[in-house]
Amino acid sequence: MYDFIMAEDSKLWDVICDGLYIPIKALAELPFLMPKTRKEYTDAEKKAVEKTFRAKKILVCGIGPNEYNRMCACETAKKIWEAFEIAHEGTTQVKQSKIDMLTTKYKLFRMKDDESILDMHTRFTSIINELHSLGETIPRNKLLRKILSILPGSWESKVNAITEAKDL
Repeated sequence: MYDFIMAEDSKLWDVICDGLYIPIKALAELPFLMPKTRKEYTDAEKKAVEKTFRAKKILVCGIGPNEYNRMCACETAKKIWEAFEIAHEGTTQVKQSKIDMLTTKYKLFRMKDDESILDMHTRFTSIINELHSLGETIPRNKLLRKILSILPGSWESKVNAITEAKDL
């Protein structure tokens, strides 16, 4: 969703992160600020308000009916995005628990006796992709070393050749 929004208009992401934009005016007779009426908006303010609604439209149009039912009560793009994050990643605590669980899976990852290289790589990639989607990245050289270290003994000569050729 982030990539789609950035491709549409990178400023929309700022709208989602910053929340609803409401043009305000200062009243000389009162010591506080007050929202402007729509008629008082400048052209720049109109465009900023339109971006707010455009961001919301993109988020709403990018979800299915089940998610729409959860998000339809959200009034701003920021609230919709926050609801997405909680629904898909969980709270910060839940997200950290998922990261910890996946990191443990990564550390304990082994190739099964009856498993093909392709199946093993698919399982491994799944763990790495989940970690990446939660904001945790593991350097490529560490991933490569991990894969080489879990290959069965019958692959030892190939592992040595790869290690020497790639200067690992």
